[in-house]
Amino acid sequence: MQLIIGNKNYSSWSMRPWLLLRHFKLGFKEIRIPLFVEGYQDRLRQYSPTLKVPVLIDEGQTIWDSLAICEYVSEKYLDAKALPEDVAVRAICRSYCMEMHSGFNAIRSEMPMNCRALRRLQLSAEALVEVRRIDMLWSDIRPQSDAGDCYLFGDFSLADCMYAPIAMRFHSYAVELSSSSHSYVEMLLRNPAIKQWRQEAEQEPEMLPDYEVGSELSG
Repeated sequence: MQLIIGNKNYSSWSMRPWLLLRHFKLGFKEIRIPLFVEGYQDRLRQYSPTLKVPVLIDEGQTIWDSLAICEYVSEKYLDAKALPEDVAVRAICRSYCMEMHSGFNAIRSEMPMNCRALRRLQLSAEALVEVRRIDMLWSDIRPQSDAGDCYLFGDFSLADCMYAPIAMRFHSYAVELSSSSHSYVEMLLRNPAIKQWRQEAEQEPEMLPDYEVGSELSG
């Protein structure tokens, strides 16, 4: 398998399938193409029919779109264990994934993913509504008993892959959350795959001004 991704520091879409593959210790070759630098589209054209990332190439098959890649990997290599076993709960998990995949545009616009950042933002009313919606989603579904050690649906799932970039944003911009959601973010930050992603993001040389927003946190 080859997984074509963008900058680890900035590319939220790339993080999702990369996290799934790393968390479950599946072997793959990573091809990182820094985005929005000279010639990046020419490099992407070799792999991506949409000139976007991520793209998975596996046994001659090209799969684009982060959620499609995650579903493919779960079905082919994980015996679908990246989704809850119960049919009804699996449908809810997919609903969570799809809401993330297609929504929260204000957060995407105002809070670019930047794993290296520790900053404060003044969010719009629309973005704050979306933050509250995500906080509610996490708090409603995450098991409450010993929740500090639980992913959204108990075991690690596609939902955690889809929401991990949002958790990175909430951490980077010190977004206020309920205690349950805050503990979920902290738990994700301890995930070995996410720790690796963040460490490698720190080492990237690219600096994209449009993603460097907010004021530095003092103290």
